[in-house]
Amino acid sequence: MPHDHAPHDHHHHHPHDHNHPHDADHLHSHMHPQDTAADLQVLAAQFIDGFVQAKDKTSYLRLAGVPFERPGIAGATALKLVDVELTTDWQVGTASPSFGSRELSYLPFPGEMVRERTNMSLIYVSMDEKSTLDLRDFLTARKKEIET
Repeated sequence: MPHDHAPHDHHHHHPHDHNHPHDADHLHSHMHPQDTAADLQVLAAQFIDGFVQAKDKTSYLRLAGVPFERPGIAGATALKLVDVELTTDWQVGTASPSFGSRELSYLPFPGEMVRERTNMSLIYVSMDEKSTLDLRDFLTARKKEIET
């Protein structure tokens, strides 16, 4: 994301221009996609924990900036937030394509490797449609709003 700096005096081995190639000695806070995904997963888990523990769930959603109305596809009617859905999945193994075969290579996990994943969806409805907003999509959009 482009950003401006007021002139200031500090030492670099190159001019202070953010359109330069990144040198190994110049540190930035740009995150790699894997780190961004991991950061989002932590944020989502914390959000879900807070929601589950909140005594006033409506206020929790309001404080977090969750919209209680969203435009519908046609835009004629607003969709209203009616449900918050939590789903829990347990990853008990992994499957991937096998080389040179239509069979999957399947690896069941031993008990200690089984992982729980909980996700949240925000369910909006109108007279004509239903829309599901995944928490991760909401958090990603919210983060972009805050950063700009």
